[in-house]
Amino acid sequence: MSTDAADVVSPPDVTASAPDTRGSSSPFARSVFVAGAVALSLVLAGTLAIQVIFAVSHTPDPNVCLANSILPYHPAIEGVSPASGVQGWEGVCNIVLGLTSTAEQVVLILGIALGAVTGVIGLRTYRRVDTRRKRDHLITGAVFGGQAVNFGVLLLIFVQSPQKFALQFMNFYQLRGHDGWALVNGIKFTLLLAFGGEIGGIVIGLILALLEISGRRSVRAPATVYINVFRGTPLLVQLSIIYFGVNLGLGLHLSSFTVAIAVFALNMGAYSAEVFRAGIQSIERGQIEAARSVGMTYLQAMRYAIVPQAVRRVIPPLLNEFVILIKDTSLVIIIGLYLTQLDLFGAAQQGYSDTFSATFFVAAAIGYLIITLPMIWVVNRVERRLRSGLVGVTGGGA
Repeated sequence: MSTDAADVVSPPDVTASAPDTRGSSSPFARSVFVAGAVALSLVLAGTLAIQVIFAVSHTPDPNVCLANSILPYHPAIEGVSPASGVQGWEGVCNIVLGLTSTAEQVVLILGIALGAVTGVIGLRTYRRVDTRRKRDHLITGAVFGGQAVNFGVLLLIFVQSPQKFALQFMNFYQLRGHDGWALVNGIKFTLLLAFGGEIGGIVIGLILALLEISGRRSVRAPATVYINVFRGTPLLVQLSIIYFGVNLGLGLHLSSFTVAIAVFALNMGAYSAEVFRAGIQSIERGQIEAARSVGMTYLQAMRYAIVPQAVRRVIPPLLNEFVILIKDTSLVIIIGLYLTQLDLFGAAQQGYSDTFSATFFVAAAIGYLIITLPMIWVVNRVERRLRSGLVGVTGGGA
């Protein structure tokens, strides 16, 4: 009996991507999307481009800067020489002149107008389209337009009197004139503190989690007390008590760096314990019973069957805790650590003490963002990859 080739059913292509069910877009919807993106780019990228142009190709006149109250009066500036006690005046003047220039005003007004029109059109029409892709384009264009209006209005208000702000917060010449490398070294030292505290906290947290899920109250109680104490008191108080009370009071004479890492590890241990506990209890209880049925002890079942799976699930929240710890390292200033080894905030504090310029704090904030934004991106990527296939939270213990 022959088989017709037309009757043969080909196996499905498992490598093919899922069909796109959002439907098609339209020139109108795409135009709204592009207009919103252009409006936002005009406001943000246009402002940045004007600043770059002024910084690269514009030489400020000190008398103009003085006349516009961009700089305080200084005899060495007025009619004599640009060199003066006001360090970084050229950069500050360029920033302010760029923000108050006609080009900046035109860019902001155009961006606001285009953003407002795009936002209104997108919000009024997205409900009347027939495909999801069209709605996505219209809504995204409206959101971009709204952001362009918000940022543009804020910048328009700000550029009315940016002189004092630029002098205090955007005088980046001070970083070069003081010791810009101190901030770079501060980033390195901040990461050392955070990594040391995170590693110690993971070890402590895993031990506490295993104690906390025990079925025996006498085993759970010490772990519960520890976790509640360290989660219920500020990290600043913990640093003060352990450094000034325990370390100096008992004559241990440990270095500030050692005490800081120890306190960060103890604090992180309490938070990591709750993360590990939730991860362990998210594993189906039947897996513990299956491991016990083949002759494993409770600890062996935890070591070989449960904890490896739990670790995979707790990676994103542990990375989140690491990001928080990076920011918390700035608290080491309370124990005088910045006197010997400067973390990022300590370097900024030292620079401010020497120059009274808050630009150092702005630079420190940028430094923290340089560290944390890639970490946040990694956390989001890992979380998306691990999100599928996780079972519900169930109880567990022995």
